[in-house]
This record gives sequence, structure tokens and C-alpha cells, in this order.
Amino acid sequence: MAPVADSWGVYRRLLGYTRRYWPVALVAVVGMLVDGGGLALFTGLLQPMIDTLFTRKDPYLIFWMPIWIIGIFLVRSFGTFVSDYGVSYIGRHVVQAMQHDVFDAYLRLPAPYFGSEPSGEQVSRVTYTSEQVAAASSSAAKIAITDGFTVIAMLGVMLYYSPYLTLSLLVMVPAIALVATVVSRRYRQISRRIQGTMGSVTGTVEESVGAHREVRIYGGQQHEAQRFDEITRHTRRLNLKIAATNAASSSTVQLVAAMALAALVYLGTRPQVLNVMSPGVFFSVLTAMGTMLPSLKRLTSVQANIQRGLSAADDIFQVIDLPPEVDQGVRELSRTRGDLRFEAVRLVYPRNGFEALRGVDLHCAPGSVTALVGRSGSGKSSLVGMLPRFYEPSAGRIVLDGEDYRDYTLASLRRQIAWVGQSVVLFDDTVANNIAYGELAGASEAEIIAAAEAANAMEFIARMPEGIHTRIGQSGNMLSGGQRQRIAIARAILKNAPILVLDEATSALDTESERLIQQALQRLMRDRTTLVIAHRLSTVEDADQIAVMDQGCIVERGTHPELIALGGHYAALHRMQFSEQTIAQGSD
Repeated sequence: MAPVADSWGVYRRLLGYTRRYWPVALVAVVGMLVDGGGLALFTGLLQPMIDTLFTRKDPYLIFWMPIWIIGIFLVRSFGTFVSDYGVSYIGRHVVQAMQHDVFDAYLRLPAPYFGSEPSGEQVSRVTYTSEQVAAASSSAAKIAITDGFTVIAMLGVMLYYSPYLTLSLLVMVPAIALVATVVSRRYRQISRRIQGTMGSVTGTVEESVGAHREVRIYGGQQHEAQRFDEITRHTRRLNLKIAATNAASSSTVQLVAAMALAALVYLGTRPQVLNVMSPGVFFSVLTAMGTMLPSLKRLTSVQANIQRGLSAADDIFQVIDLPPEVDQGVRELSRTRGDLRFEAVRLVYPRNGFEALRGVDLHCAPGSVTALVGRSGSGKSSLVGMLPRFYEPSAGRIVLDGEDYRDYTLASLRRQIAWVGQSVVLFDDTVANNIAYGELAGASEAEIIAAAEAANAMEFIARMPEGIHTRIGQSGNMLSGGQRQRIAIARAILKNAPILVLDEATSALDTESERLIQQALQRLMRDRTTLVIAHRLSTVEDADQIAVMDQGCIVERGTHPELIALGGHYAALHRMQFSEQTIAQGSD
């Protein structure tokens, strides 16, 4: 949590989001002042109403007083509308701006960040946390200004009619200042913890919904329900602490206010005062103090919103201020030849210190196909993950076309790479927009269809209600696994990049589709530098070279016949898979 001294800095930065809306803020503040001033004006009218209208039966006041009251509350209602709408207008724009900034930060943060905290916290930051900011930047500001001005205006009424009776406030001021200090400190201690628990709630729901098949298959409903209940119970306890603090402050203010009212009545009923003070003056002062009390209660409770909003804003600002991906490249790469070298490359993940790669040397000639095989966890994905610079080498270097690839700008480097992964990523959009995604959005409909045909995807796209313009749902959930994979392959075909990464790109396809896709991929890989991660060795037997990885090192390298003849790791893997296939075919 931000130190107390930094709270003003966070709030000033938060107010910076409202600077462009200063005309709306000015009108809203005027509305707040009209709201509080109208109430004070009405309270001030009580004295002539009681002393002149009812006691002396003044015909002038009898005629005009109802009209004045209607006029006062008509103007006050206009001020209330203007202030409420103005505050909401600014608050919603502030929330949208902060959501945009934090989402923009997510888009430019380096890949390791996303493994450093649960995705639920990242989602919660854009949804729940940014909404908490609105309370500090808008509604809390409205309460502070409106009720603050009301207290001042009512104090003015009291002083105008009787400075003597106003002395009763001396009972209230020190006690309320003490309550506000204690409550503020308490809110600061709890608010940050609430932000974290909301991220846990979001993450738990996200995991359980995303894994609903596994939850049902393995009977995990009770476990997930218990896990969710435990997190929500913790959240409930924290929110009840806020509620208890709020209730204690309100009841304390109420008790102190009652003592102040008692003091006012005591002072106003002294014999020497009763002889000179009119009933109208006494009831005007009494009503002013009574009207002041709800405002004082709201001013003490507004600390909850302010502290919660400041904690939320601080959390968001910390993400916004995180350094983006390092891009020290100065050279634009138009189209690489695809001459790729890994020279003594090491990779240590900073989050846990795990050494994923240990001195990898590998040359991928232009237009060649390099297959990476080995057990899970041997470093294959880590190696190809360094190509688009999701991770930087901890030692050694990666050379592209004879230059350290860090000399190229990130954007131009990534334009050279097409990627088809085992976990297909699709978006809640049309087929066409998923194929022509991002920088490919300028592709013509004919080019999109040609890419889909090359990936053998038009076979099912043509049967869709609106063809390539059919929406496919979140993560492409309206498609089968094989169909999603073919959409991803069509995207890579459309990109036409000189470097191609295939990470088990045919794993989700049935036998017939796999045969057709392998043909498409063979055409796609022609004249491109291709790295293929494969678990099924039968799919990479024709590769120009096969690199066998184990524990972050390349332990064997050669063609399929050479590695079989070597009789080492690759030959053992091949024998094992061949025997498994034989057993499977025999059982069929």
C-alpha cells in the first residue's frame, strides 16, 4: 500500500484524469454549492417564518413565503441534477480512461509479467479496481464539496443568528476530528487487502468456468465450491470490517451530535437568554445544527470511498508505470533471408531462477526446416519463445541475417514470424477477422478465402450461415478443435512471413484433416526458415535437421537417418513411439 505521505500524490494524479473535463467540473461544483446554499437559505428563513409569519401574522410573508420556498427548492433541485450528472459524467470518463491506460499497459508489458500474478487479478484490475477509482474521483468528491459547503453554510447561519449558541459546536469539533483520523487510518489498512481478494475471487471463477469439463469429469465440484467459499468468506470479513468501522464512526458522530444538541438546548434555555432570544432564532440555530449532522456523518464515512479509491488507483498506477518491453533496436527489418543462429544461448527465468536453456548452439539455414524434439520440459518451447523476444537471452546471442536480433526493432522483427501453436488463440469475431487479424486486417476477401482454402478450412467455413463473415464466439467456442487449428493455420498462411514456427500445429486434427493440413504446411514451409516442435516423430522425418533437446541442451543433431543410425536419444524415442503405434494398431 502507498504510504500516507503518498496518498496526496496518488490523489493529485487521479485528479489529473479530470483536468480535461474542467468545464463540466466547474458546472458540477456550482450545482453542489447551489444545493448546499439552498438548504442553508431555507434554514435561514425559519426565523422570519416563526417570528414574523406565525407570531405577527404578517400578510406580506403569508403571501410570499410559499413562493420563496418553492423557488428555493426548485433552484436546489436543478443544482442537485447538475451536480449528480456532472459528477457521473466525469467519473465514467475517468474510469474509461484508466481502463484504457491499464489495458494499454497490458498490451506493452513483457511476456514474463503475465506469469508473475494470477490472471484473475489482471482482469479484476480492469473491472472491479477501476470502478473503485470512480468512488474516489467522483462520488467522494461530490460528498466532500456538497456536505462540506453545507456544514460551512449552516455554521454561517448559526453565527449570523446567535454566536452564543454556536459555542455548543465546541463539544463536537474535537471528537469528530478524532473519529475522522481513526477511521481514515483504519480504512487505509483494510482497503488494499480488499483489492487483492477481489482479484482472487475473479481468478477462482475464471479457473472453474474455464475448466468446467475437468471439474465435472474428476468430481471437483465440492473442492471448487470450498475454495470459492473460503475466498469469499475472507472477502466478506474484510468488507464487514469496513462496515463495522463505518457504523462505529456514524454512531459515534451521532452520539457526539446529540451531546452538542443537548449543549445547545442547555445554552438556549438559560433564564438570561430566554428573555432576549426569540423562538425563531432558537429554532433556526437548532435546525441548522440538525441539518449539519447528516453532512458531518457523510463526511466521516466518505473516508471509506476515498481510501478504497486511492488504494485502487495506486494499484492501477503501479501497473501503468511498469516499464514496457525493452526495445533498443534501431534497424527496421523489411524481410529477412531467414539465416538464424543460436550462439551459446542461455535462458534463466527471472521469476523462479529456473535455467531453461544451457548453452544452445543451433544454425537454421535460410529456407530449411529444423525440428525440435525431446521430452516435455527439455526447453523446446523456451527456445522458440525467444525468437519473437518474449524472453531475452540471459547469455549468448541470437543472430538473424548476420546481426544480433536485438538490433532490429521489435515490431519489424515480429513481422518476420508466423506462429501456429498447439493452444489456438481465436477472438470473439468473424472468421475473416480472425484470419486477417491485426496487421493483416488490410487483406482482401479473396486473399482471406485463398488462405482458408490453402489451410483446408473453406470446407467447413462454406457451410456456416454467413461464410467467412460468421462470428465464432469467445475463443472460437463455436468451432471444433480441428476447425480452430485450421483457422490459425490460415492466419499464418495469410501472413506469408519468412520465418515459421509450428508448435504441434496438427495435434488437434483428425487423421484426414491432418493429411490435408500437412500438405498445406509443406507448401507453406517451402522457401521459409521453419522451426517445428513435434512430439510425434513421424511428422518431422523429412526435416532438414532434427535437434534433440534434453534438460535445456541440444544433445543430438542430424537428419532422421543419421540420428537413427546414431542409436542415441532420438533412436530410443523413435523405437518407443513405433512400438506404441504398433500396439495401438494391433488393438484396433
